[in-house]
Amino acid sequence: MSNTPIFLQGRGRGQGRGMVQGRERGQVPGHMPSWSHGPARPAQKAGQRGKENQSSVKLAEKRFEAVSAEHQEAVRRLISANEDYESSSEEDEDEDMQNNTDILNSMLETFSGNAGGDPLSDLGRTHDFLLNSFKSTSNVCLICIESIKKNEAIWSCEGCYCLFHIQCIQKWVKDGVYQQTALSEENFPKRDLPWFCPKCRYEYKQSQCPSKYLCFCGKEEDPKFDPWLVPHSCGQTCGRPLKPDCGHECLLLCHPGPCPPCPKTIKVTCYCGKQSPQIKRCGTREWSCGQHCAKPLHCGHHKCKVPCHKGECPSCPEVSSQSCQCGGQKSVRPCASPKWQCTRVCGKNLSCGVHICEVVCHPSGLQHDCPRAGERMCPCGKTKVSLPCTEDVPTCGDTCGKMLECEQHECTQRCHAGPCGMCRQMSLKTCRCSLRKKEVPCCKEYLCETKCTKIKDCGKHPCKRKCCDGNCPPCEQQCNKALGCRNHKCSSRCHTGPCYPCPLVVDIRCFCNSTSITVPCGRERVTKPPRCSVPCKIPPDCHHPFRQRHRCHFGMCPPCRQICDKALPGCSHACPFMCHSAVLTKIQEKVQRAGPWEPKPKAKLETIEHPCAPCTVPISVTCLGKHETTHVECSKVGPYSCKRLCGRQLLCGNHICQRECHEVLAVEDKQMAGQNCAKCEEPCTKPRPTDCSHECLQPCHPDDCQPCHQMIRMRCHCKLVLQHIECHQWSSANEKERQKLKACVSRCPKYLSCGHQCMSLCHPGDCPDVGKCNEKSKIRCKCKRKKKDVLCSEVQAGKAALDCDETCKLQWEKQKKIEEDARKCQEEEEKKKHQEELEEYERKMKGRKRKPRKQKSVEETVPAWKKYGKIVIPAVLTVVLGLFVYYLLAI
Repeated sequence: MSNTPIFLQGRGRGQGRGMVQGRERGQVPGHMPSWSHGPARPAQKAGQRGKENQSSVKLAEKRFEAVSAEHQEAVRRLISANEDYESSSEEDEDEDMQNNTDILNSMLETFSGNAGGDPLSDLGRTHDFLLNSFKSTSNVCLICIESIKKNEAIWSCEGCYCLFHIQCIQKWVKDGVYQQTALSEENFPKRDLPWFCPKCRYEYKQSQCPSKYLCFCGKEEDPKFDPWLVPHSCGQTCGRPLKPDCGHECLLLCHPGPCPPCPKTIKVTCYCGKQSPQIKRCGTREWSCGQHCAKPLHCGHHKCKVPCHKGECPSCPEVSSQSCQCGGQKSVRPCASPKWQCTRVCGKNLSCGVHICEVVCHPSGLQHDCPRAGERMCPCGKTKVSLPCTEDVPTCGDTCGKMLECEQHECTQRCHAGPCGMCRQMSLKTCRCSLRKKEVPCCKEYLCETKCTKIKDCGKHPCKRKCCDGNCPPCEQQCNKALGCRNHKCSSRCHTGPCYPCPLVVDIRCFCNSTSITVPCGRERVTKPPRCSVPCKIPPDCHHPFRQRHRCHFGMCPPCRQICDKALPGCSHACPFMCHSAVLTKIQEKVQRAGPWEPKPKAKLETIEHPCAPCTVPISVTCLGKHETTHVECSKVGPYSCKRLCGRQLLCGNHICQRECHEVLAVEDKQMAGQNCAKCEEPCTKPRPTDCSHECLQPCHPDDCQPCHQMIRMRCHCKLVLQHIECHQWSSANEKERQKLKACVSRCPKYLSCGHQCMSLCHPGDCPDVGKCNEKSKIRCKCKRKKKDVLCSEVQAGKAALDCDETCKLQWEKQKKIEEDARKCQEEEEKKKHQEELEEYERKMKGRKRKPRKQKSVEETVPAWKKYGKIVIPAVLTVVLGLFVYYLLAI
């Protein structure tokens, strides 16, 4: 087999296509053979023309081979040049498959050296980010929905670590801030609007908008792609502080995603400090020993019984008998809240000895000083008075002078008890929004009717508060946006950004409520109910006392698969079939629709109790006619017919009973028919006499048949009369008697050869005495003027003849003369007509004639026969012919 590729094994430019229309094999396209150029040459000898053809073909083949070699060489050069190139995607995939393991090992050298054990199991989420970074199609920019290549500038979010093209994220920030600024520039001109990550909505400030392409750790700007490093990585140690903050730094090489937990080991104790320090990873330094905490609680009486835990101990769960603050009552209360008050008023005398303490349950160390003892001031506070505690301080009569609530004017009333009234002075006040002024009572605040047009902090709703001072209140409207669960609406006040996820959870239970699972609100639509192992408790629908054991489920229970076992009616057997007391059946209502536009009625599913099937136990039963004994189903047991013929001999002795198998009464013999057997109604089937085609009219009988009196219809010999003859007469007669019976009494209607009717009566065969016809026949002379009656037999024999006389001859000559005159007259008429036509033709040929001069007309006398000959002659001929015809008819 040749090593040359198939696409190089062709011939010239038409590689492998064979002959092309209009070209011969071996002819190069664009080059005609040498013998095809120039005008046509005169014919040459056959030998010379053959030599020239051979030379031109050889020349064309050489040219074809040269061009073909050039083409094949060009194809070889193209193939060799393309062998060094491969697609970028294949190259990336091959490099990823070969270098992934080496790159991961090189990144984990420092990490595994400090951690020990399997480093991949300790990487956590970082391992997934590392694997995804090696794949060329795993990282997709969510803004432009395109793959992020390994040599493109990217930006990574600090919250979700999702990668974006740096140009896309810059455009995202610019578009988002521009829209918000355009909406709120008038209301919040100095507001620093944040921007958010497109994926996780992590909030950033305007100053944090990315402007440079940095590696993951942020140490190198515009990192170059290195096939032996993670894409977009600088290859240096990450060095970022680990979270939670333990004081150590990340030891991995510059990597995507979050930093893994701290791999360093330290010695730490448990939460309660009872166990000895153990060596733990720094990322999982906090651990519990599982023993009781046993730290003293705040009550001071009990110790913590919770297993070793983090943080402060919970409140004391114990109860104890504790006294109230006044010590008058005791109650059993939680040990964590020892201070409580009873409802009893103190009631002790104050220091004055007149008044009593009205405080409810207070500590016993509280002093009981009377508040009305010592010097007291008058209501306006200008005069001091020393009076007993039983007397009230009187007013001093001076002006009150207290500052009113407006804090601008003083009270002008006399010293008085109780609060001062409202300020009634008029003052010019500016409204709260500083747009209008008006004189109003000082005690009243002046508010104009102008509504604020600024946007509230939610950035959606306008303030619309009358006379707003610029500090618009926060938006109090409810958000009411549909949450992600699609069950509830956001109950928070109106806010910017996305709503928080629904905090509720839903319990999904099985049908019997024995098993349940808790899922976030909204997931109940797509979450299947838990699989319950408790047996189904739904009572059975059928007649059985219990269902077959199956697990708890939703919907209808499976159909009962137990044996029915009901007692069948009419027998002692039980129903052996599957339970059919509650069968789910599809029922389609048949409702007459008004037209095809109305929908078809829907089918309904109903539980229907089907009756038990008939008993099928086989039982031996003999048929009514006692022909056979067979096994019949129990439900069909009873007198039955085997469907055979009865077969018993009837009284006629010729037939048997044709009824189906039936009960035979009043007979002991098994062969003879009984009273209820069918009576023979068959016709007589005995053989009939020869030539009798009728059946016996009597019913089936044992004796001989009676003579047949049926009438036979047949035509007589002359075929004119329809004869009726009794069948037995015809069948018993011989040939001569049959001829007599068939003949009628009429004359034979046949005609003889002479044309006269046969004189004999109806007879068979040919008519007799054909040459002795005695009928009269007329004969005529030759001119048919004379006639004579003679016997037909003489005419047949040629003995009768009649000759013409002198009168016949004269009449013949006269007739001949009339015919000759008529012929001549007709010839003259034709000549005259031809002459007129000739003159008319000559006149037309000579042209127009001059008008002739007037000449004296000479009157010519025309004879009468010439003037009236055209009319008289035809009339005379007609009369003559009529007389001649009449004469002939009269003879």
